[in-house]
Amino acid sequence: MVSTRLTDRHEICYGRKVITQVDVIIIGAGGAGMMCAIQAGKRGRRVIVLDHAGKVGGKILISGGGRCNFTNLGAGPRNYVSNNPHFCKSALSRFPADSFIQMVREHGIPFHEKKLGQLFCDGSAQAIVTLLKTECQKAGVEILLGTSVQRLSRHAEDRSFQVETSQGVYTSSSVVIATGGLSIPKLGATGWGYSVAQQFGLALTERAAALDGFVFSETQAQVCRQLAGVSIDVVMTCNDVSFRENILFTHTGMSGPAALQASLHWRPGDEVSLDLLPECSAYEWFLGKKKEGSRALVKNLLSYLLPGRFAGYFCELYFPSESPLLQISDKEIQNFCQKIHAWTLRPSGTVGYSKAEVTRGGVDTHELSSKTMEAKKEPGLFFIGEVVDVTGWLGGYNFQWAWASGWAAGQVV
Repeated sequence: MVSTRLTDRHEICYGRKVITQVDVIIIGAGGAGMMCAIQAGKRGRRVIVLDHAGKVGGKILISGGGRCNFTNLGAGPRNYVSNNPHFCKSALSRFPADSFIQMVREHGIPFHEKKLGQLFCDGSAQAIVTLLKTECQKAGVEILLGTSVQRLSRHAEDRSFQVETSQGVYTSSSVVIATGGLSIPKLGATGWGYSVAQQFGLALTERAAALDGFVFSETQAQVCRQLAGVSIDVVMTCNDVSFRENILFTHTGMSGPAALQASLHWRPGDEVSLDLLPECSAYEWFLGKKKEGSRALVKNLLSYLLPGRFAGYFCELYFPSESPLLQISDKEIQNFCQKIHAWTLRPSGTVGYSKAEVTRGGVDTHELSSKTMEAKKEPGLFFIGEVVDVTGWLGGYNFQWAWASGWAAGQVV
């Protein structure tokens, strides 16, 4: 058990049982929980953060290849998926990306924009964790690690919360659930936060692994295995939402940023469509080659536009003709090019929570105040971060939701 010191904590003995009284108990020492703790501590609230893990910010440390994609310059409501798409507007507008960037600058952390507004640390993600720990310490927040919560209950008379843990019993007027979702269980992810919501009568939306690679049924999986290691810049579309990024074929299916983005909008049974040449009209290009008198095979010509291994295999599937281009009708070329610009696949699923970056779905936002993150039917109970049904795109958006939702709750707990 690791602890940083809380100032002015109160302990009451009931027989042999010691109950520690604080103002705010936050369960979960990730980005959202620590941001909430910082804000509440700055207001003079006595705050304790509990986490069963042995260190804070586990997801932060592994994100962005160890450099932490800590926010996105363009983060806004359109970058989030929720059954209630308007819910995230309040928190994101009151604590936008610029607000967290200012904290990063104040701590002297060098960073850069990689692409598409994605901001990364120049060095290690540890810098962001250190920022949060330092701000918690300055705000007088106590963090107890290696501490499992055994029971959360509410006193019938004074409506205070009591949290029984492996390190003792704590009581407060406010409890914040910042336990995250089901993704990456090796970091300690569990569904405990959802159980708390159900305990207090709050509805949940359907949950699924998201920002995750796709897997396919055997026929299409064979295609992916043949192409494992090939990466292509595409536009991938799922349910009318499109992303221009790379895909990467794997031995089990398809990964890469475009696939991960599309997975956020995918439901079982849905198709995904790929434009393999988003900056070029394949039909016009082939017609141009035909007018030049090219006698090359289509598969050889296609290798000028796409990786050779992919071009060859794609033609095996959809254009196996060994005739030279001059002998192929314009209609045949047109039909083939339509496949190039709208290659349709039907995933059988995603890789799952072991690899998924986030959990889509969670505590139904209709149960919460969009301004404070407080449960409408249980005053004093708050839900923030990934446990809530607000899920961002790949590229720093989920961290920005963690900062914004944590900040919003921290103003009132």
